[in-house]
Order: sequence, then structure tokens, then C-alpha cells
Amino acid sequence: MATVSARLSMMGMESTYGEPEQDANTALMELDKGLRSAKVGEQCEAIVRFPRLFEKYPFPILINSAFLKLSEVFRLGSNFLRLCVLKVTQQSEKQLDKILNKDEFVRRIFTVIHTNDPVARAITLRVLGSIAAIIADRKNVHYSIRNSLDSHDAVELEAAIFAANRFAAESKDFAVGICNKIADMMQGLATPVEVKLKLIHIFEHMHHDAESAVKVRQLCISMLPSYPAKSFVITTLHSLSKLAAASLMDIPAQVVLLLSYLNTDPRKSVKTLALQDLRMLATKAPHMWTSENIETLCHFTAQNSHDALKIGAMKVLSTLSRSVAFSIINLEQGSVVMDLCSQCSYHNNPTVAALTLDVMTNIVVTTASKGRDVAESSQEVAMAMEALIISCASSGSKQGLNGLKTVLCCASQLCKSSSAAAEMLVEGIATTLTTAIGEVAILLCQSLAAIGTYQPEVLATLTSDIMDMFKEVSQNVTDKDEENLMVYLATILLLATKGSPDVQLSKVVIDQLLGSSRFWLVFKGARQAARQGNHRVAAELFGSLTTKVASEHFYFWLNSLKSFCEGEECLRNLSSTPNQTIHSIQKSIIHYEKGIATLKAAVTPTYPLDFQCKYVKLRCEMLGLHSLLAVTCQTIKTCPPPAIAPAVAMATGQDLQKCGRLATQMQHCYESFQALANQFSNFQKASFDADPATLENMELLQQTCLLMVYAIDTLILSNKMYSNKLSNQIDMFSSDNQSGPTRHGNQMVKTCQQVMTSILEVLEKTNGASVSQLHTECLSKASLEILRVPLGFPRYFFQSLQSTSIKLALSPTPRNPGEPVPIQNDTHLALKIEGVVQHGNRPGLFRKVKEVCLTVSSVCIARIQKPHDTMKADLSTNEMKQTVDPRNDYFSVQFLLVFPIPGTHNVTVTASVIDEHGVMWKTGPKTSILIKSYEDAFQQRQQQQQQQQAMQQRSTFQRF
Repeated sequence: MATVSARLSMMGMESTYGEPEQDANTALMELDKGLRSAKVGEQCEAIVRFPRLFEKYPFPILINSAFLKLSEVFRLGSNFLRLCVLKVTQQSEKQLDKILNKDEFVRRIFTVIHTNDPVARAITLRVLGSIAAIIADRKNVHYSIRNSLDSHDAVELEAAIFAANRFAAESKDFAVGICNKIADMMQGLATPVEVKLKLIHIFEHMHHDAESAVKVRQLCISMLPSYPAKSFVITTLHSLSKLAAASLMDIPAQVVLLLSYLNTDPRKSVKTLALQDLRMLATKAPHMWTSENIETLCHFTAQNSHDALKIGAMKVLSTLSRSVAFSIINLEQGSVVMDLCSQCSYHNNPTVAALTLDVMTNIVVTTASKGRDVAESSQEVAMAMEALIISCASSGSKQGLNGLKTVLCCASQLCKSSSAAAEMLVEGIATTLTTAIGEVAILLCQSLAAIGTYQPEVLATLTSDIMDMFKEVSQNVTDKDEENLMVYLATILLLATKGSPDVQLSKVVIDQLLGSSRFWLVFKGARQAARQGNHRVAAELFGSLTTKVASEHFYFWLNSLKSFCEGEECLRNLSSTPNQTIHSIQKSIIHYEKGIATLKAAVTPTYPLDFQCKYVKLRCEMLGLHSLLAVTCQTIKTCPPPAIAPAVAMATGQDLQKCGRLATQMQHCYESFQALANQFSNFQKASFDADPATLENMELLQQTCLLMVYAIDTLILSNKMYSNKLSNQIDMFSSDNQSGPTRHGNQMVKTCQQVMTSILEVLEKTNGASVSQLHTECLSKASLEILRVPLGFPRYFFQSLQSTSIKLALSPTPRNPGEPVPIQNDTHLALKIEGVVQHGNRPGLFRKVKEVCLTVSSVCIARIQKPHDTMKADLSTNEMKQTVDPRNDYFSVQFLLVFPIPGTHNVTVTASVIDEHGVMWKTGPKTSILIKSYEDAFQQRQQQQQQQQAMQQRSTFQRF
């Protein structure tokens, strides 16, 4: 335990347990003192505090020691204390694999199984079942569970069934070995029905081999007619569904079985269970569904009059409609699916109608993605949505509110695929909004804002109505709902004028927000404006808040936001006059540099602001490159090629040098934009917790840099007059390219497509001509058009919805911080790396950690020079890489390193994350230790003797 504190301190986990200054050692000693107490209450209190200790210090060296102490209490304590240990074990299942001395831990627990007390044996069986993940193949435990299944004590038998269920899920050998016994118990008349119901759950885990799965399935199906009771049928069908989902091979047969019970069994509970399992199988393997299965489900839905069952069936169809299952069925008018949708789209139950519209929306979106015309079908769906929105908004019931949430989500998806549907839906939602109140009004505003994000032009006709409502709401803001409603209304107004900002409207929005005198209301309004690209509004609102905060951190943070928004606002008034353009860009850069300096002052240990600092730094560099390009494009007017330019071109072998200084400057711009694009790419790969819209924002900035690289290369560097080669850049924004950003209605994408078109037009017009002002003006215009697009700051700049971090600990550790770890140069160093993946409140919201890639590299930073040293220089550096799969957010891996060259070596460990899609994210962290490699004294004497003998031999040869 001596190294626990040092290791946890390295990992930044000095957070206390109990008292503020308490570390891991002190906490464990205090709990150990409680375990040794003679009072049962103090012992119990100490035991129940262990899960909290494990959460704070989740490392094997502490967890192993703690569980060994708990196992000793379990061996010697009373049944009550054993029950407390059982609860701790069940609450700490994620930490079990960190127990190092598993044999000793299990030995102490397992000794209680031989007692004559059936309650103690039952508790022991439950503890063994709870730790089945780490002792899955212990034959003695298997034997004890098998024997306990024959017990006549009800408590012990129930515990044995629990343990058998857990071990069957973890161990193939146990599952195969216990299969026949469970089958005999199920078929035996002496086994009570309530015991059989519990035994059926074990069959869920008989998927380790095909033979057991087939045997279990046949047994359960054969027993269904003999036990027609509701509880038995429900339990058996659910177990068969889970078995089929795990083994995959029986999914089609299980779908048919569930559909048969759905149509033939009159009991509502059985039908409900069948629909739930069908939805689970639809999620697991939709490609295994046939058109007959879907048509059967549609017929059941159409003929059934019970709303709850109809809702369950529509949920299954909704799940299938998002998958490949609907690609094999007939979706033409008059088909079974479309007839059902037409029948249920105007159903009197709002949930049924909303789910039906979800199915229809998925069909329309899928059809549109294939390039087919969906104008007529989308308008039909939009009409049904409009009617349902009005109905749900006026119902006032919880069911109506849930239906409204579903249909508004469908409306946002439909508007991405159809502008005609967007116009119709926006008008209907706005009409409903005028009479809505409370949560309904907030939902409607959220939907309008979501639609306006993709197609802001459809909100232009709503400006006057939304403005009246905005002024009315702003008169009396008393609670959080009204505050959120006011922010959403302001967002809609700003979105409606995104293309051509209305100064008067913006002034009204600012005055109304500031008039509320509510800090968070103003901040939310400013944040929304900054995200949408309304930087003038955002700058004024952020500036007004700087006098209302007492914290230096928030003061500098708000000032930096104001500066960034002012810098972006300078780009909105870019003139086509070159000098004014350069002046505006330089003014924007000044605001950005001022904001960056202020932002650095806002950094604290609690708020590191790493993403924000990197993002604005890259944006500032981009503005600097556009300024440099604008100046370079003027070179052709002010600095004509010198008379010696042809001679320079002939001497260097580069015909482009005939253009003089322009060639060198354009080459520099080309390389700088390419390097900036690479920085954006690396920055994007490091933003693991960013939301998809933020990643898209960074991808767009990267693609604009690549577009400028493409423009410089095609217009100048690869000009046919000087080079016969074609540009190797990709036409990333052409209509045929599908790899770039494809968010519908994105203004930046449209602008880049226009730039690409203008570049191609200039290339056709100047085919084979030398570089002229026509080429440079095209470059200047491309840069100008890109800068004029309002850049909204991404959501991750203000708000992090997902938080993931990795903490690393390295062994061996130096005795004192900063000192190197000594090792002989002829031995290997076993570097052990332990790590924990830490999550925030919403783990895996956007992406999950599947694997962690660890890279270890060593560099000799201080080599001990010796005479006649023959060591190669490449032996002083080495790099190794290893991928590990975290188990319960913990991973451990070892590297074997060698340091043959005496001296001081710096070993650096870098962690990267691989998500569930196989994408690697360079998240870090990066940590390092110093290693001092030295030669053994005996080895040094041998080398000196060998060198002296060699020198004597050379001197002897020289004499003769």
C-alpha cells in the first residue's frame, strides 16, 4: 500500500474521501479500523462505505487489498455482515477484475459453502454468482452450484438458481454442463412451477454452442402447450427471444413464433410481451425480417382496435422503417404498409398517429436519399403532421404532449429532405404557436429553430408574428420556462434574418433581452446569436454582461467572447476594394488577438478552455492567411516580374519563376493553407467529446482551406502555361462528390460550390494563357466570398454535453518526483501502464470508447560518451504501440523496453481512443518518465580490459 498515494497522485486523483485532506491510504486505514471494531454497527458502516472508496480510487493496488479484507470479514463474520459484503460486491461489479489475488479471495469466500447453515450457504452462492465474471471456470464452484440445485431449502435453492444464471452467462463449460440438469428439472414433475419459472431464465444463456441452443429451444417450445399459464408463456417467450438475439441463427423462427402468438393468443399481456420482443429483434437483426413478417404485423395492426397494442406494433414498424428491412418490401401506393399508414395517420390517438407519421417520414427520407422525387409524398405527410400538431397542442394531456414531441422530431427530419414540406409545416407550427403556452410553446419554438437551422429562408414570413409574441413574453419573465421561451423566440427571429441581417430587428431583440435584467437569459440569447452567426447582437449582449459578474474568470471569458464576435462582425462588411478588404481582415485579426490574450487570462484549473483556445487560434491563423493571400494577389499589379525572371526560371528549372515574386509568395500561401488544413484535421481528431455539429463546423473550416489550396494550385502553380501536369487536388465541393459536408442548406457549402464554379469558368476562359490579373482576381474573389459567410461558433465552444478523459499511471515510479528510474543497460525494463476511462454525466452520448491505443516512445536526451563507443545512433530511440480493450473502464498493459546506450532516456506514453466505429481519436493524455541507463561495474572493467588488450596487440603489430 505504500505506493497507492504516489500512483493516485500521478493520475490527478487526489480527490478526497471523507475528510478534505484524506488520501487513499488514510481512507482505507480508517475503514479497516471500522472492520476490526467489536461493534456490529461500526463494522456494517465501514463495509457499506467501500463502494464509494472504489469509485474515488479505482486502481488494483487498493481494490485488491480492500476485497481481501472484505473476504476475511465474510469468512469470520455473521450472516448480517455477510449480507453487507454481498451488497458491496454487487455494487462494485465493475471493479472485480482488478482483484489481483483472486485465488485467496475466492478461497476465503468459498470456505463458507461447507457450513451447515443454509442461509450462510445461500449468501455464499449469491456472492459467488456476483463475482462469476472473474471465476467463471472454477470447477469446484460449478460443482457446489450443481449440488445446491438439489437442495430442499427454498432460500438455498433460489440462491443456487441465481448463481447458475450468472455462471451460465459467463462460462461455456458451465452452460453446456448444466444444460441437461436444468432440462431434467424442467421436465420433472417434482419441480414446482414457481421454480421452473426461475429456471427458464437460465436458458437465455445457452447460446455458447449451437447444439445447446437447439436443444433448449426445442424443450421450451414443447413445454409451451403443456403450461398455458400467462406467467409461464410470457417468461418462456421472452427467454427464447433473448436466446435467439444472442445466437442469431433462430431469429427468423422466433419472429414467426411471436407473430403467431400475437395473432392467436387472446391475452393482452402476452401480445404486449410479443410486441416488445419483436421490437428487440427488429433492433438486433432487421435484415433477417422477411416481407411476409412485416405484412403480417401490418395486418395485425390494421385489424386490432386496442390502442396500446396498436402503439406497440407501430413502434416495431418504426424501428424497421429506419433499417434495411423496408428496402425489400413494396412501398408503392396500395401496398399493405402504405394502406396502414393512410389508415392510422389521422388516428384519434395522438401517439398512434405520431408513430405512423414517423414511419412515413422514414420512408420519405429513405426515398429522397436514393435520388427519387418525394415532393408529392412529403406534402401528404406534412399535411398530416400539421393536423396532428394542432390537435396535440390543444389537447393538454400527457399523451398529447408525448405525441407532439414525436411529430415535431419527424417534422425536423422531413424538412431536411423537402423545402416544400418545410414551408407548409412552418406556417402550421407558427399558427399553433400564437395560442400555445408553457411546455407546448417551448416545443413548438424548438421545432421552428431546428427547421430554421437547415432552411432559414422559410422563417422570413414569420418575422412580424414572432416579434409580437417576443415582445409580449418579454413583458413578464417570471420563471425558467418563460426564460427559455424568450430565448427560443429570439433565436427564431435571428435565424429569420440570417441571410440579410435586419439592423432594426436586431436592435429590438437586444433591447428586449437587456430589459429583462436576467443574467442567464441575456447570456443564452448571446450564445444563440454567436452560434447562428449574428455576431453584432452577440457582441453587444456579451459586452453588457461583463459588468454583472464578480469572478475574474467569467469577466475575462465574456470579454474574450465579445472580442471574437467583434472580429467576426468586421468580416461582414468586406468591400470588393482590395485595400479596404485587407484593412477589414487586419482589423478582425486585431480583435481576435485581443480576444485570445483575454481568453488565456480566463483559464483556470477548473476551466482549462483547451478547445476554445485552439479553435480561435486556428481561426485567427486562417484570417492571417487570407490577408496574406489578398496582399499577394496585389503583387501582380505593384511588383511586375524583373528583367532577370526568365534567366532565374531557366536556372531553377521552374517556368513559374517567370512571374517573379508572385510565384514565391503563392507557393508560400499554398503550403500555409495546406498546413492549416492539416491542423484542423488533427484538431478534429482530438475532439472526441464534441457534438456532430461541432465536428461538421471544423470539417467545413478544413475544407475551405483545402479549397484555397485547390484554387492556388489550379490557377497559379499548375497553370498550363508553365506546367503540363494537372492539379492533384480533389474537387471536394462539386455536386458529384459525396465525401464532403452535405448538410442541407448550409451557407458555407453553397458558397464553396459557387467558388468552385467560378474557378472552373476562369480555367476554361484562360486555357493555356499565362498568369494574369484574371487569375488573381478569381483568387481574391474566392477568399472574399468565403470570409463573408457568417461563421457561427460551434456548440462545443460554449457547452460540453459529453465528457471523457483518461487517467494514466506508470510503473515503476521514481523515488522522488523528477528523478530518473535507474536500470542496467543490459537488462529489460517492464513498463506497466494502468489507466481509467472517466466519464461525465452522459457517457457515450455521441460516441463510446471501445479501445485505447497506447504508444510508448523513448529518446536518449543525455548520452554518456565513452572512447571507442561503437553503439549505433538508432538504438537510442524506439517506439512501440499496443491496443487494449478497457474492461469496466479500466485497462492495464505492459511494454518491455531496452536501453542499451548508457545515459538518460525520456520515455513518453501517449494514449489515443478508438470508438465503436473504428475511428481513432488523438485525445491524449501524454505523460513521461526519465530512465537512467548505466553499465555494471564488472561489465565496465571487462570492457576496459578488452580495450587495453586490443591496444597492446595493435602496439605489438606496429613494432613488428
